[in-house]
Amino acid sequence: MRKVRRGSHCVFDTRVHLVWITKYRYKVLTGRIAQRIRELVRQVCESRDVQILRGHVSADHIHLYLSFPPQLSISELVKALKGRSSRKIQQEFPELCRRYWGKHFWAIGYAAFTSGEVTDKTIQEYISNHGCGEDSAFTID
Repeated sequence: MRKVRRGSHCVFDTRVHLVWITKYRYKVLTGRIAQRIRELVRQVCESRDVQILRGHVSADHIHLYLSFPPQLSISELVKALKGRSSRKIQQEFPELCRRYWGKHFWAIGYAAFTSGEVTDKTIQEYISNHGCGEDSAFTID
């Protein structure tokens, strides 16, 4: 059973698998740069109450499996992760500035895949069978 998290007014289990790549798919996420990216990702996640369930830094891309609070959108989270890490990594490793002359370390865009143990069919059946009586049943779709 997955662990449910609690907020001040909600109970949630929102999870997402994120993937993004370096600009031009350059294989620069190695050694000290990869370690620093890992630290920066952890800092951003910690500051936004995001739990890293699994993560991997490859030479030219990052995979993260995260549990995040419902008040935080996926796009806001990616913006924070990519923005902070790009800015800090280029400040701390000036040799990257020759390769990334436009101040863009990451490629535009990302992939996001939500995750859950309950299927769409299960949810649809639950909602269809959840009525309290004949007079209270109606459909919204």
